[in-house]
Amino acid sequence: MGDVLSTHLDEGRRQHIAEKTGKVLGEFARCYKEQYGVALFNSVRYEIEGNGGPQAQLLHRKVPLEDHVIYSGNLFQYIEENKKWRNRFCVVPHNYGLVLYENKLAYERELPPRVLINSAGYKVLTSVEQYLELVSSSLPGVAPKSGNAAIIKCPTDFPLILWHPYARHYYFCVMTGKEQEKWGAVFQDCVRHCNNGISEDSKVEAPAFTDAVRMYRQSKEQYGTWDMLCGNQSQILSNLVMEELLPELRSAIGPRLKGKAPERQRTWIQISDAVYRMVYEQTKAQYDALVAKCEVERPQLESTIRTDMDQIITSKEHLCSKIRAFVLPKAEICVRNHVQPYISSILEALMTPTSQGFAEVREVFFKEVTDMNMNIVNEGGLEKLVEYMEKLSHLAFHPVKMQSCYEKMEQLKLEGLQQRFDVSSTSVFKQRAQIHMRQQMDDAVYTFETLLHQELGKLQGKDDLCKSIQRILERVLKKYDYDSSTVRKKFFREALLQITIPFLLKKLAPTCKGELAKFQELIFEDFASFILVENTYEEVVLQSVMKDIMQAVKEAAVQRKHNLYRDSMVMHNSDPNLHLLGEGIPIDWAEEHGGQPEAEPAADKRRRAKQVVSVIQDDEGALPYEAGAEGLLPPSSPEPRGPEPAGSPGGVAEIREMLAEEGTEEAAGGQAEERLTNGTHARRQSGATEEVVAAGSAPGDGPQRGPGSDGDGARRAAAVAPASGAGEPSGDKEHPPTASPAPRAEMPSGDKEHHATAAAPTSGAGVPSGDKAHPTAPPPAPGAEIPSGDKEHHPTAPPPAPRAQIPSGDKEHHPTAPPPAPRAQAPSGDEEHHPTAPPAPAGTDCHQPSDKETGEEVAPPVACSPPQPAGTTESVVEGVQTEF
Repeated sequence: MGDVLSTHLDEGRRQHIAEKTGKVLGEFARCYKEQYGVALFNSVRYEIEGNGGPQAQLLHRKVPLEDHVIYSGNLFQYIEENKKWRNRFCVVPHNYGLVLYENKLAYERELPPRVLINSAGYKVLTSVEQYLELVSSSLPGVAPKSGNAAIIKCPTDFPLILWHPYARHYYFCVMTGKEQEKWGAVFQDCVRHCNNGISEDSKVEAPAFTDAVRMYRQSKEQYGTWDMLCGNQSQILSNLVMEELLPELRSAIGPRLKGKAPERQRTWIQISDAVYRMVYEQTKAQYDALVAKCEVERPQLESTIRTDMDQIITSKEHLCSKIRAFVLPKAEICVRNHVQPYISSILEALMTPTSQGFAEVREVFFKEVTDMNMNIVNEGGLEKLVEYMEKLSHLAFHPVKMQSCYEKMEQLKLEGLQQRFDVSSTSVFKQRAQIHMRQQMDDAVYTFETLLHQELGKLQGKDDLCKSIQRILERVLKKYDYDSSTVRKKFFREALLQITIPFLLKKLAPTCKGELAKFQELIFEDFASFILVENTYEEVVLQSVMKDIMQAVKEAAVQRKHNLYRDSMVMHNSDPNLHLLGEGIPIDWAEEHGGQPEAEPAADKRRRAKQVVSVIQDDEGALPYEAGAEGLLPPSSPEPRGPEPAGSPGGVAEIREMLAEEGTEEAAGGQAEERLTNGTHARRQSGATEEVVAAGSAPGDGPQRGPGSDGDGARRAAAVAPASGAGEPSGDKEHPPTASPAPRAEMPSGDKEHHATAAAPTSGAGVPSGDKAHPTAPPPAPGAEIPSGDKEHHPTAPPPAPRAQIPSGDKEHHPTAPPPAPRAQAPSGDEEHHPTAPPAPAGTDCHQPSDKETGEEVAPPVACSPPQPAGTTESVVEGVQTEF
């Protein structure tokens, strides 16, 4: 890859890229400085005049996912450097980054992750055909001939591909359709969250930035919605630069690419990704400097605004009246002929899927609370309430349970209206509505929590508790209906403006825009930083269509379409003291009502970070990762690795052969082995992507990792049928029917390993946690890794070589091992007992070698500390791969 990039991106071309980036950012900086003064003026004016809008009835939680991870589990990733599929343990922390570790053991040992991905701007694809179509369109004229190998081959029928128009692509696959649906929902949630990267809490920087981007694009004759307005400010600016730069590079470099079509496509993706990283680094540095400069000037500007507020308002109104007299007659004709006939059609197209989605949010919330109430009636009182409320509190951030709500919005189609009004894609409106759905769900849940928490002290038993839950549910649903109507009407108005205003500006530009310069002389020089002719012109155009938009939304409410309330209906707050209960303060149900004898230290509490999506094992129980997994998983021993054995499978053909062999052996064995689940309880806080994904994160926030889930213990005791009185270790599913142990031998339960005679793989072979292997499966080749989820049964067990390490969580049974001594009892705890094997040398747990098989390099940990990425970008080949 390095040779390819150096060939096509020589010093001269890199210099051209830097100059082009600097030119675009220079023009943007001019727009940003102008819009910064206007945004600051609007912010101060809003602060003085206040907000006259309707008051929300639901409470709002400020930190909904603190100390939680969204999801974690195993999936297969395609490694482009050596064209092999490898197992990865993926963690989705509370900031919605994708953090990929080599395996669960590396995650638990706090080793640096392989990849950190910020998914802003990506599309989640579930078929290779979709991906190949997008790749072919990104490099026109280069398409594989029929029968030629494609750019990517998936060993299963369930791929998951992250595609980006400029950055690197990521390829994953799973083993079942249900698993693909769950991971797809998780990935979509990550994209949705990361796309919404500009904080709405910023009342000056955020509007100044978005208005500057819009003004810059309009200066290039680009009106309408923009799909790549996603991510944080640096990512959006990088997309803005690449939108102009990439066509030049494609025309200059595309014809010079050599090789077959798939190879040229692969090379082009690498070139685009390298350029995107270069642009991002330059963009971030220049944008940070621009913001810092504006912040230095802010106190002086704000002082001028507060001193001359009345004069500024008077001057702006005078300018507005002059522009209105010139523009409004032309704008009204344009609205009457080209916009007004289509407003009702656009509104209906927006209302149907949006209202269905919000109705589904209500239904999901109602069902979850009702099921909880019924379970409390059947199973018990306050103790069960604590367990269910812990789950309910994060319902809005459960990608799988919320998927049915989000899917309703995917039905949005503007059809012919989309081309008429120059709407490039409806994804902007879909994602915005889905974010509103998630927020409304969380507000409803948090309001329910707060009201129920307030009532608990007054309850006298289980019957009172259930009646109180039902009563509170009805109150919250009424509040939800009112707030959801308010939110939807606001969304409809904003969407209609986003669709129609760019269209009107484009129509009016030939006759109006050239005449705007003459109005500049009406602005006093002292107020030129706060009043812009271009912004005032757009406000007049907005006024020309706003009346029709408001009327259309009002008529929909009067007709009671889609459960919208009329504007004249004001729901008086039936709980006047509700907003005084400490809005935003989270409720810890386990700590307050769980009966804990004493409070946990803060460090321990952070380590037991809970997982929002932990229901996979409850839903269907089995996700078959055992089949063919030996061929898919890489060696994961902490020992230095040698070259890959000749027989180690990694390609598609080898993987498919192993899948077929495993299926044959399993059928021949006649044993229905219990499947391990893909989801695990990640009992810690993961912040590995804090600096990469979350804007403004503290540089020292590293991941807090704790021990793995209980029950992952490995047992290597005498694997023989027990005699009377013999205790068996809990969790073992298979026991060979040979030889019985000594009387009253007891096997303890828990996370332990017991070796009557030490048995382990050869030196350097790591056995990841929770392994199950099929009884008839052949032993792996030297250095090969036994996949996660296998139980292995060996007729004979060779003695362990020095430095062999067997992590906790494995379950293996060795039939020929001698029985334990009479009445022998192994101690409890997370321990390993190796009577004959010498201990591994110190430092093996912290050793992180280079992975020669995958082509990836791992940054060596410093005293096993959590990863602390210094910046937002890093080389793809060196160190951790980090996506902005």
